This record gives sequence, structure tokens and C-alpha cells, in this order.
Amino acid sequence: MEHEQITELIKAQNIFFNTNSTKEIKFRVKQLKQLKTALKSNEEKMYKAIYNDFKKSNFDAFTNELALVYLDIDEAVSKVQKWSKRKRVRTNLLNFPAKSYIYPEPLGTCLVIGAWNYPIQLSFAPVVAAIAAGNTVVLKPSEVPSETSNIIAEIVNSNFESSFFHVVEGGVEVTTDLLSMKWDKIFFTGSIKVGRIVYQAAAKHLTPVTLELGGKSPAFVSKNCNLDVAVNRIVWGKFLNAGQTCIAPDYILVESSIQDEFLQKMKNRILEMDFALKNENYVQIINDANYDRLKGLIDEEKVYFAGDFDPATRYFPPVLMKNVDFSDRIMEDEIFGPILPVIPYEDLSWAIHQVKKQPKPLACYMFSNNSSYKTRIIDEISFGGGAVNDTIMHIANSQLPFGGVGTSGMGSYHGKAGFDTFTHHKSILNKATWLDPSVKYPPYSPKKLKLIRWIMGV
Repeated sequence: MEHEQITELIKAQNIFFNTNSTKEIKFRVKQLKQLKTALKSNEEKMYKAIYNDFKKSNFDAFTNELALVYLDIDEAVSKVQKWSKRKRVRTNLLNFPAKSYIYPEPLGTCLVIGAWNYPIQLSFAPVVAAIAAGNTVVLKPSEVPSETSNIIAEIVNSNFESSFFHVVEGGVEVTTDLLSMKWDKIFFTGSIKVGRIVYQAAAKHLTPVTLELGGKSPAFVSKNCNLDVAVNRIVWGKFLNAGQTCIAPDYILVESSIQDEFLQKMKNRILEMDFALKNENYVQIINDANYDRLKGLIDEEKVYFAGDFDPATRYFPPVLMKNVDFSDRIMEDEIFGPILPVIPYEDLSWAIHQVKKQPKPLACYMFSNNSSYKTRIIDEISFGGGAVNDTIMHIANSQLPFGGVGTSGMGSYHGKAGFDTFTHHKSILNKATWLDPSVKYPPYSPKKLKLIRWIMGV
């Protein structure tokens, strides 16, 4: 879209929002149901597009992408009435006689910028939250998976009025143009580098921002865990989407005494899983640039196990690295691919200290049957969210707000948290007029001050 077209689009959305139509719960529910119908009727087109972009199977496209969006829609439809109700809260003695309320109200016109690694789920999940909260939305899907971006635009723009919900496609220039505009809310999912750019652009207009970023998410493996289960869940979580998952375990901290056994079991499980494009349980790396970047991260002297590479199809096999150190190149930035460094440790305090020296991760996982071990990690390390004896699956519980902390992001969403992200909670004091004590009015006196202090309890 040209600059003038984008300007007109935002203007139209602002006008529509100010009609108050989106504040009606019936309207929101209708739009959410319409979105689900539109997605369901175009599933085959989405499967084809995402396969052409990633070689992602229908199974993975449904379970990793569409299913989560459908669940978000269903929950929003059933609970938006409750979420949107004004809430009465306690009124203090200082304001007697009065009643106090919190009114949830939509922020206005919102920009959602999706990510390329889960282009359907990470585009529509925040949109569902924004619609449920009563906003208008402009969605900018990632241009990297181009066919998926095209089908997202086709589905949305043929089923919704542009003054309410519209998809704008394009690359960096279009995104830059969109970010230069005045929005009531910006929601971005992507890299830390681009997140900084989004945040700087939003600051010019004092626009509130939710940033869903990433980081190096550790997984701790203790000697007293159920090792077979730990290996199974780590292999699944790490190599899902060929490691191109923001909350995938980025590296493993394993007790030295079980490192060899852990690595052998990891290798065996990877071989059993037989990750291959032909088996429809793996995807290709998104583009040549990322393929080459990942290849450059591998220290051949520390490779414990690796399959066969195929640059022609961008097939990058699972790679295990042994005896990795925090000073190694692989530990400098988020891997975002199917390479798993394993760092042995003798002392948990040392391991925790090393993690705390790094930027705060988006996720953290711990595998142990020892309560004090798990408690120490949860209490001492700051991270966005995570799981005990599992990976990834905390994202599947809408009752758990999903988001980062520090450089891994700000703000959260999913379920009620998503509704709140796109909502302003307006505070109202409704005061009666049958009593109007003079204590707060001039002339002031020591007696009035003493009475006020007594009322306030200070």
C-alpha cells in the first residue's frame, strides 16, 4: 500500500471506532465468529501456502497454528461479556459516601505486526484479543513466508470491512511507514533488534506497545529427573518447527554426572523421531540467509551428533553440541534453529549465576523431581514463563499470561491477559450528594487535619 492509502485506512478506522460500534459485545462476538468461519473455510488454502513456505505438514499447521487460534476465538466468544463488565471495587472511608468502579474500554485503532516462524498463529492470536477488547485492527503479517502472507490478506480483506479489520502486506518500507503513523496500540512479535525499532517509533507518539521478543531460553536437567521423559519432551520442544520457535529450549544445563547418558538418549530419540521433510514431522529453514547463519554457529570440534545437511531444500538436521561453554559463539545470541548446545555443570549455584549474567530469557525449563531444585530456579531467575518437567506447553494454557521480561519482551497476552492488553481500565468514583462534609474545604484547622489523619489511618 502507498503512504496515502495507509493514511486513509487509519483515518477510516478511527472514524469507525468513534461510532462506538465496536464497543457493543454483540458486534465483537459476531466478528470473532466470522473470523473463525473464514479461517475454517480456507484451511486448505492456508495448508498449501504454509507448506510452500516451510514444508510444514497439515498436522503441524493445524496443531501449532490454527488450533490455538480457534481455541482463543472460542474462549473470547464465551467470556468477552464477563471480561467487559464494569467491576465494582471497594471505596475507602475518605470518599464516603460513594461507589467505585472499573470500566474496561477499548484502546482504539491497533496495529498488529506478526512474525514469520508461526505466521498464522502469531498473526491472528493478538488480533483475536484486540477484537474481543473492542478495537479496530490493521494486521501486518511477516512478508518472509510470502504465500502465507498472501492468503492471510486474501481471507481477511475479503471477509471484513477495511474500516474495522484489514491486512496490509509488504516489507520493511511498508512496516516503517505503518510505524510512523499514530496508533492507539502496537503489538509486535519478532526479534529483539526489530523490537527496539518498533519501541522507538511508538515513543514518538507515546503509543503503548506490547513486544513479544525472544532470547536464549535455558533448560536445566538434574540427575534426579525422569531422564527418559525429559529427553522426549526436550527433543520435541527443541526441534518443533526445526527449532524456529521463540520459546524453544535454546541450550541445556545438565548435571555433569549424567551428561553422557543424557546425550546418548537424546541422540537415540532424535534417530527414533526420524525428523525429515518427507515424514511430515519437520520443516525447512525459512530462507538461505538463516540457513547460512545457523551453519556458521556450529563448532565442528564440539559436535556430538548431526544428521545430513541439504542446502538445496534448506533441510537442517538436529545438531547436538557437547561440552559447550558460555564463551562459545553459539552462546552469543538466540539460536532460533535446530542446534542444541549442552553445557555440563557441577554446582547448581554456578549454573544459576551464569544464566543470571545473561539477558532475561523468554522461557526457562527445569527437569527434576527435587522440589528445592525447582524452587531455586523459579525464585532466583527472572524469565517470561516456563514449565517444570516439560517444554513449550505453557503456551497452550490460556490461563497463563504469555510474555517476556526485560529484553525478551514487555506485556503479555492469551485469554484474559490478551483482552487486558488491548484494554484501558477506566477508574470511576461515583459520589453521592446527600452528604458533603466540610473537612476538606478551607478554612483549614488543626482539628480538620487531625480528623483527616484519623480517617486515612496515618
